[in-house]
Amino acid sequence: MTNKKRYYFFIILILGSLATISPFSIDMYLPGFPAIANDLNTTIDRVQLSLTAYLIGISLGQLIYGPLLDRFGRKTPLYIGLMIYVLASIGCAFTESVNSLIVMRFLQAIGGCAGIVAAQALVRDLFPVNKIAQALSLVILVIAVSPMIAPTVGAYVTAVFGWHSVFIVLAIITLIILVAVYFFLPAGKMADTTLSLRPRAVLSNYYSVASNPQFFIYTLAGGLATAAPFAYIAGSADVFMNIYGVTETQYGWIFAILASAMIGSTQLNHFLLKKYKSEEIIKVTLWYQGVVGILLVVGVYYSWFTILSLIAFLFIFLTGQGLLGPNSGALSLAPFTKNAGSASALMGSWRLGAGGIISAVVSFLHNQSAMPMVATMAGCTIVSLIILSIGNFRVKYKALTKQVEQATSLIHPASHPE
Repeated sequence: MTNKKRYYFFIILILGSLATISPFSIDMYLPGFPAIANDLNTTIDRVQLSLTAYLIGISLGQLIYGPLLDRFGRKTPLYIGLMIYVLASIGCAFTESVNSLIVMRFLQAIGGCAGIVAAQALVRDLFPVNKIAQALSLVILVIAVSPMIAPTVGAYVTAVFGWHSVFIVLAIITLIILVAVYFFLPAGKMADTTLSLRPRAVLSNYYSVASNPQFFIYTLAGGLATAAPFAYIAGSADVFMNIYGVTETQYGWIFAILASAMIGSTQLNHFLLKKYKSEEIIKVTLWYQGVVGILLVVGVYYSWFTILSLIAFLFIFLTGQGLLGPNSGALSLAPFTKNAGSASALMGSWRLGAGGIISAVVSFLHNQSAMPMVATMAGCTIVSLIILSIGNFRVKYKALTKQVEQATSLIHPASHPE
C-alpha cells in the first residue's frame, strides 16, 4: 500500500468511526429491550419509542448542523455535537423512567448526528467527484461492521453489567473518536463567513439544494429505500426474542449475521462501479429487493418461515443496503460544492427522519407477529422504486421537451417587426 493510499485509508477509518456513532447508538441497546421494559415497568412497544425519538432527533439535528458546518468549518460544530452526545449518554445510563429515556435519547441524537453530517461533508471535501461513491462505499463498509459488533457486545454487556452500562460504553467510545478527530482528521472546507445563519437565509439555502432535480429524486427515493432496515431494527428484537424465543446473546449473534449482509454488498459495490453507473445499480437493487420483500410478506402471512428461513430471506433483502446507500448518496451530493454541508444535512435528515417514521409505524402496528416488520420493509422498497421511476421519467421528459422547443425555435424562428 502506497503512502497516499495508506493516508486515505486512515482518513476513511476516522470518517467511518464518526459515522458509526449512530449505528452503535441504535443497535447496541436493542438486546436490552426486554430488560429495559422490565426495569422501567413498561412495555417493549414503549421502549421502541426511544428508538423513534433517537431517529427523529438525528433527523432534526442534521438540519441544524448542515449550515453550521458550512458557516464555521467542519470541526468546531463537530466538537460541540460530540460533547452533547457524551453528556446525554450518561443521562440515558442513569434514567429511571421510559419517558426520561425517550428524552435523553432525543438529546443523544441531537449531539451524535454531527458525526454523520461532518463525515459525509468531509468525504465531499477530501475526495474528487468521481471518487465520492467509492469513498462512501468504504466509509459504509466501516459502518457496516458496527451492527455486527454492537448488538453482540450490547448483549454481553447487558447480561453481565445491566442495560445501563451500554450507554456508559457508548460515551467512552465517543470520547476516543473525539480525540482521534482532534489530532488526526484534516479540517476540510474552511469556514465561510459569507453564509448567513438567519432563518430565512438558511431556509433559502435548503430550498436551493432541494430544488435541484437530481438531489430531490435520489434523496427522496434513496432515503425511503434506506429506511427499510429501520423497520427490521425496530421489530427484530420483538420478533426473535418474544416470538421465536431466542436469548439476548443469541439475538446479538443473529443481528450480527444479518448485519454482515451489508459488508459483502458494500465491497461488491466498489467493483460494480468500475463497470456500471450508480443509477443502474440502484434500479436493479430496488427491483430485487421488491421481489424479496413480497416473498417475506407472503411467507409470514402463510406461516412458512422457520427461524432459519426467516433469517435467510432477511439476509438476502438487507444485502441490497450496501448498494443503495452509497450510490444514492453519491448521486445526491454530486451536484454540490459550496453547499455540500447543507446538502449532506438535508439528505441525512430525510434518511433518518424516514427511518424514525418507519420505526414508529412498526411500533404502532405491533401485533405479536413479524408482519408489521416485513410488510413495512417491502413497502419502503416498492414505493422507493415508484418514486425513482416517476422522477427520472419527468426529468427525461422535461429535457426532451426543452430540446424539442430549442429545435423548433431554430427551424421556425420568431418573427420580429422591422
